[in-house]
Amino acid sequence: MSKQFHVAVVGATGAVGQQMLKTLEERDFPIASLKLLSSKRSAGKVLTFKGKEYTVEEATPESFEGVQIALFSAGGSVSKALAPEAVKRGAIVVDNTSAFRMDPNVPLVVPEVNESDLKEHNGIIANPNCSTIQMVVALEPIRQQYGLKKVIVSTYQAVSGAGLEAIEEMKQQTKDILEGNEFTPEILPVGGDKKHYQIAFNAVPQIDLFQDNGYTFEEMKMMNETKKIMHMADLEVAATCVRLPVETGHSESVYIETEKGGASVQELKTLMESSPGVTLQDDPANQLYPLASECVGKNDVFVGRIRKDLDRDNGYHMWIVSDNLLKGAAWNSVQIAESLAKLNLLK
Repeated sequence: MSKQFHVAVVGATGAVGQQMLKTLEERDFPIASLKLLSSKRSAGKVLTFKGKEYTVEEATPESFEGVQIALFSAGGSVSKALAPEAVKRGAIVVDNTSAFRMDPNVPLVVPEVNESDLKEHNGIIANPNCSTIQMVVALEPIRQQYGLKKVIVSTYQAVSGAGLEAIEEMKQQTKDILEGNEFTPEILPVGGDKKHYQIAFNAVPQIDLFQDNGYTFEEMKMMNETKKIMHMADLEVAATCVRLPVETGHSESVYIETEKGGASVQELKTLMESSPGVTLQDDPANQLYPLASECVGKNDVFVGRIRKDLDRDNGYHMWIVSDNLLKGAAWNSVQIAESLAKLNLLK
């Protein structure tokens, strides 16, 4: 990329915002100017990018004057208020929240799956849910080759998906339990819900608020976003999302049914090996399979434990792992920015 772009990062002091900056630096994204924006509370902090110090400013509508691409990760209410303002001022917004994901006029993009949808943007592009992203990267090659009828996923999600405060809560609870101290959970499973539960040494089957149908909002996000990204309104998708005391790295147990049956496990492994953004780790004889602890800091989606269902010829099981702050958020956002530049979609 020879052109350079005027970039803003909104939510620069948060867990995902910091990963965005790190990823922009590692990818050497061509930046002519950089603005770091945040809430009033976090404004004034100093962050370093490529050896230069930047003072974080409070995000206002005027902050986006002259900005070409704005990466947002500061919560849905901020995105709803400021993303349209950024677009009015000529910026393209890549939004990491759920604010616009299911808006029919906003493309929901994972570059390995539906990069061409970027051409239909009206100023805002939505970054999917972290657990959705890693799953569709692994499933899209299978869908293209064998078709896809059904997906059943159970997630084992890291606390970093709930933010820096959730990580600190897990660490403090772990320390308190080991030292025999009493504590009161305050954040997880959901900061805004009525009850809070221990996350240390526990598995909590709630991520986000429960909906009237008994599914959580996180589960509904996975189900609806998968259909939208793959352009498959009739795809059968069911999700159960669980929070584990893991700092970073989401894991997923995924069962799929293909349109065409009969593909061998080796054929699926070979397909995964040649798929963009996927690393195959699948050798049961040598106990090789993806681990959350091993995916941290890596951009790929890791796939393993591929096996045929014993009762259905078109049924397959697999284990999918990825760094939720990278491919699940920051890296996918920067990839979208790179795709916009590659496709000449940036003004």
